[in-house]
Amino acid sequence: MRPQGRYGALQDALDSAVTAPPTDLAETAPQWIDRLRGLFLVFEGPDGSGKSTQLRRLDALLKACGVPVIDVREPGGTAAGEAIRETLLDHKQAGMDVRCEMLLYMASRAQLVAERIRPALDRGDVVLADRFVASTLAYQGAAGGLPEADIRAVAAVVTHHAEPDLVLVFDVDEQTAARRLSPLLDRMEAKGAAFHARVRRGYLDQIERDPERYARIDATRDADCVFADMLAALHARFVPHHAS
Repeated sequence: MRPQGRYGALQDALDSAVTAPPTDLAETAPQWIDRLRGLFLVFEGPDGSGKSTQLRRLDALLKACGVPVIDVREPGGTAAGEAIRETLLDHKQAGMDVRCEMLLYMASRAQLVAERIRPALDRGDVVLADRFVASTLAYQGAAGGLPEADIRAVAAVVTHHAEPDLVLVFDVDEQTAARRLSPLLDRMEAKGAAFHARVRRGYLDQIERDPERYARIDATRDADCVFADMLAALHARFVPHHAS
């Protein structure tokens, strides 16, 4: 029999996204998920990591439990950002300088912070972001060659103190990621295996340098296992042991 009330809504939401993961954390989520209110969670990883799927699943879980949440994507998420996204991912811009590329991502991010992220955090909503500054550090920094200090200097102006509470990095090897990508690659996805290997290394370096703000999720497994691991990471970071 399907449970009623909040538990029933939780099950419906998970079923509508992907089959609910076989984990005690998923079943007891309504008992602790409310503790995520007001957090800024960023979903990161190489193209093909499955991060967007996991973001949608967490979004469904939060909404089913009555937790106010917004989700945003980068680049994009606003009218100005979506226009910038079209330029950034267009194959016609193959010759774009990496500094121009970085500044366009940052311009989209500035509008997103001002228009959607900051107001949501001020309301106490959960913000789920499909990419943020960590992507720029990995793609335009580690893979593209821009100095990290330059990227962080621009980011400090753009984000205006909107710092993620946790960056979830969905880690996947290049071969697995490539198999998952659509054959109709956008400009960033089509940069080649060596580029994407540097992207992955850039993410792993960030995790190693800042383990308090980053959590690595093994994204090579099936979606249910990845979701369970993500919930476990959130539970470990934000729920006191005596409250779990």
